[in-house]
Amino acid sequence: MGFARTCSVALIGTEGVVVEIQADLEPGVAAFTLVGLPDKSLSESRDRVRAAVVNSGETWPQKKLTVGLSPAAVPKSGSGFDLGIALATLGAAERVAPDAIADLMVIGELGLDGRVRPVRGILPAVLAAADAGYRHVVVPERTAAEAALVPGVAVLGIRSLRQLIAVLNDEPVPDEEPLDDDRPDPMGAGLAPPGTFGPARGPAPDLADVAGQRLARKALEVAAAGGHHLHLTGPPGAGKTMLAERLAGLLPPLTPQEALEVTAVHSVAGILPAGKPLIGTAPYCAPHHSATMPAIIGGGTGLPRPGAISLAHRGVLFLDEAPEFTTQVLEALRQPLESGHVVVARAAGVMRLPARFLLVLASNPCPCGRHGMIGGGCECPASAVRRYQSRLSGPLLDRVDLRVTVDPVSRCELLDAAGDNETTAIVGARVRTARLRAAARYEGLPWTTNSEVPGHELRTRWQTARGAIRDVEREMERGRLTARGLDRVLRVAWTVADLAGHDRPELDDVGQALELRTGVYRGVPVGVGSAS
Repeated sequence: MGFARTCSVALIGTEGVVVEIQADLEPGVAAFTLVGLPDKSLSESRDRVRAAVVNSGETWPQKKLTVGLSPAAVPKSGSGFDLGIALATLGAAERVAPDAIADLMVIGELGLDGRVRPVRGILPAVLAAADAGYRHVVVPERTAAEAALVPGVAVLGIRSLRQLIAVLNDEPVPDEEPLDDDRPDPMGAGLAPPGTFGPARGPAPDLADVAGQRLARKALEVAAAGGHHLHLTGPPGAGKTMLAERLAGLLPPLTPQEALEVTAVHSVAGILPAGKPLIGTAPYCAPHHSATMPAIIGGGTGLPRPGAISLAHRGVLFLDEAPEFTTQVLEALRQPLESGHVVVARAAGVMRLPARFLLVLASNPCPCGRHGMIGGGCECPASAVRRYQSRLSGPLLDRVDLRVTVDPVSRCELLDAAGDNETTAIVGARVRTARLRAAARYEGLPWTTNSEVPGHELRTRWQTARGAIRDVEREMERGRLTARGLDRVLRVAWTVADLAGHDRPELDDVGQALELRTGVYRGVPVGVGSAS
């Protein structure tokens, strides 16, 4: 009788559970039994592993083989256990030393020819292994750079099972041709989130391309500086989508911890850019309004998978034609907007995914989009306009700090070749400066942006200039502003003050914040740059 064990990782969302792979050989009729709550793709690993071992020049043991995945109560899915199962089997057959693989973390899919193929979720898997105390990890060569992002772990990237056997037995390592890096990765085929900008999809658009829209451009700057959600309303062709596409470029680069969080989600989804193991810029995701609840929130059959709100973590989630999304999807956004994460419960398990994103909603004034336009010719009945606008519920819009009406661009603004519109780089520099001011103010506290600060703290610890909130108090007395609305006006006012370089919000800062919050024009001058 032979016995050997090694380890791998089962992923539940972006969190990993260390799984011990045990292989036991006993005399009897040759059979291969896999136990430990595997799913269909994992059950098929029996045929993949057998073919890979034989085609690697090794002898398959003609005995009764039982492979157990422990803990047995944890659901296990995917092909990332193939390499560990093959290694444990060879250890039980004494082809490799069982002691050499007992404390080894092994992740990878096996091809029928013995080649080791990449799998999703390498980064969160290696993070879970490091937290469990493992210091040696074997992964496919193409994902070695991703695994090496985890400090304190020695990573061995291999191309085939033959190479791994040779390394463990201290034998000459055979040469293997690398996988063709120019060939598209089948793991990510068709899975890239819509609207993503990158080398494969062209450069990120520049804010200087937007003609006119002075108030909307200021709203973008405030949203990026303070992390405030934004609602853009206007007729078709006014530039709502153009503005939203340029918001991600204004956000500062991700911190090392944020980059690991974003990379882990994209790794689990299988959409990491080729040759770029670490995502250092804010992601941008713009799903179509026909997307289902699992596509937006997360879920699916079996173990849940990340949705658009998690793919937009630390970045921008843009919902174009927001009223056309189903009510169920829109209302499901309310909890993640407050908590910064989403918990998806399914029969196969419960998954907690990060979802701290900057939401941008875009909508038309009515179904035809011409309501309120001079000479627009809107023929929508009043009931249809009310029904269309009510699809964005009050509780959802109450969580959106900025509300801006995007008016059609005039002929002069559109054809002005000498326009002095600022570029994304210039506005982004101001955003980074404002964020640094906020971070210095909240140093030692659990907040980094103004949108995260509780209203009680803003009303007591960091107060505005004397008389600065008189207009806000008047709006509350008239019933036009709720208590939550007051807190959100104060958050936006601090962001406006940070952009202007003020030590605390002044009367004009609060006036701008109130105008951006309510969407009602108040005649407050909208400044550009530090001289707001």
